[in-house]
Amino acid sequence: MTQVPPPFDPELAAALEMIAEMVPPSITLDGLAERRLGSVALEPGAEQLSQGGFFEVEEREVPGPQGAPDISLLICRPAASTGGRPVIYHTHGGGMILGSAKFGMDMALAWARELDAVVVSVEYRLAPEHPHPAPVEDVYAGLLWTAEHAKEIGGDPERIVVVGGSAGGGLTAALALLARDRGGPRPIGQMLMCPMLDDRNDSASGHQMAGLGVWDRTSNETGWTALLGELRGGPDVSPYAAPARAEDLAGLPPAFLDVGSAETFRDETVEYASRIWAAGGVAELHVWPGGFHGYDGFAPQAALSQITVAARLGWLRRLLGE
Repeated sequence: MTQVPPPFDPELAAALEMIAEMVPPSITLDGLAERRLGSVALEPGAEQLSQGGFFEVEEREVPGPQGAPDISLLICRPAASTGGRPVIYHTHGGGMILGSAKFGMDMALAWARELDAVVVSVEYRLAPEHPHPAPVEDVYAGLLWTAEHAKEIGGDPERIVVVGGSAGGGLTAALALLARDRGGPRPIGQMLMCPMLDDRNDSASGHQMAGLGVWDRTSNETGWTALLGELRGGPDVSPYAAPARAEDLAGLPPAFLDVGSAETFRDETVEYASRIWAAGGVAELHVWPGGFHGYDGFAPQAALSQITVAARLGWLRRLLGE
């Protein structure tokens, strides 16, 4: 039986038509080098990162996972900050195969201006050259450094919130699990925006949206196979690679999860929130009607995008008491 997909929001559907050639629904590893170059072209430059001197911007090399290379952290702190500010620890998206620490920073810096917060964005190794556990271990190493050196960069080690979108959302969820299980730094919250959580790639929403929107089942298979190889979809996948595989979601930081109704990750995001509640945890879930994957970045002026952005900022304000 063919599954009828939910409709796109009309404003977003118009935007989707405009970006379809640049961002097709289905992506494979063919032409990955060119796609990576294309994503670099979309990254904010030095002036955009500093926002006219509002932020002091620093790229710092810090110790990576044991036995692995150092990692790079992009640190943006308000120039006028007196210290002790919240820290937004950011993990970028890109399907595990694309992106850099600068990717998605426009959103994180907008929050930081509103909340007088420090942003730390981690540069993690990408698949397929660096399969699991390299990406999540890099993200964890960056969090360790950030917690240990928060005061040095003007932040408060007791007020770190971990955030990420898409693959970065999945890595952020995995980071929260890893920090819990290793007794590492405990973030005060986790923000998972359209997160990439489940390597099995067999949800109703995934089937509904095949060939549609942004990042469909083919793209999803590409990303997960790059990360996991032959293990993808099998019985031996670590929850630190695919957080949907975690058997126990108790004891995690309060979570904010959001996702579009017209995208691949809808059902796994809803299920993850439900499982947090079932484990006695705290989660705020939004399913935005007619949203495709990453719509707020592609169409920031759309009404649904603005409502989405406001909800995220509102959650951060309540979490941080700002």
